[in-house]
Amino acid sequence: MIAKVNGNAAVYPSLKGRVVVVTGGGSGIGAALTEGFARQGARVAFIDMAEDASRALDQSLSGLDPAPSYYHCDLTDIDALLAVLARIAEEVGPVDVLVNNAANDDRHRIEEVTPAYWDNRIAVNLRHQFFASQAVIEAMRARGSGVIVNLGSLSWHLGLADLSVYETAKAGVEGMTRAMARELGADGIRVVCIVPGNVKTPRQAKWYSPEQEAEIVAQQALKLRIEPSDIAAIAMFLASDDARACTGHEYIVDAGWR
Repeated sequence: MIAKVNGNAAVYPSLKGRVVVVTGGGSGIGAALTEGFARQGARVAFIDMAEDASRALDQSLSGLDPAPSYYHCDLTDIDALLAVLARIAEEVGPVDVLVNNAANDDRHRIEEVTPAYWDNRIAVNLRHQFFASQAVIEAMRARGSGVIVNLGSLSWHLGLADLSVYETAKAGVEGMTRAMARELGADGIRVVCIVPGNVKTPRQAKWYSPEQEAEIVAQQALKLRIEPSDIAAIAMFLASDDARACTGHEYIVDAGWR
């Protein structure tokens, strides 16, 4: 989890009281997003299917006012996702900010991909972003404002191996971001995409040894490990009124790796 907001961290008054939904918000980057927005005074609802991690995060942030609310959902089930978003709108309020964070970067070789695996990976990494966005835009249009923050990935820009379907989906996220921003801009809705580099999370520790992490850092302009809080920091800026002229573009946070 990220550090509490203090004198060294930005505070965005425009986020206070806003309803923020974070998908995949129970662990890793998602947990940092959930905590970061909650500490801004936003009314945060986070969606995740990882029950244990999400319950632990929910408990750890229960002392905040307002405290985040956890909603269990498998985002590959679009009907269930739409039902959860409807519940959030009723119980927390109409969504002001949607952060489409949930994803899964399991490794796979091209020759191993089946049609069923393809459909599942697209559902996990791209499809839910579109339909979650579709579900919240009516209320945003009615208010004449709203922000959709999509999470992409630097992996496809680098052409990393063993991620062909994941990278296809993440490339699609950037295309979807630009298309939605153009279509929704006249309604006052902004759509942006954050493109993280290699972020230090327990999940990434599955894929990279300390030696491999050191190699990545050596290729970066900044010799540091990107933390989930670095992604949360730019997400909060982009969701705030301070970024009112930002839409339709990607914002890379990779310490100068690419």
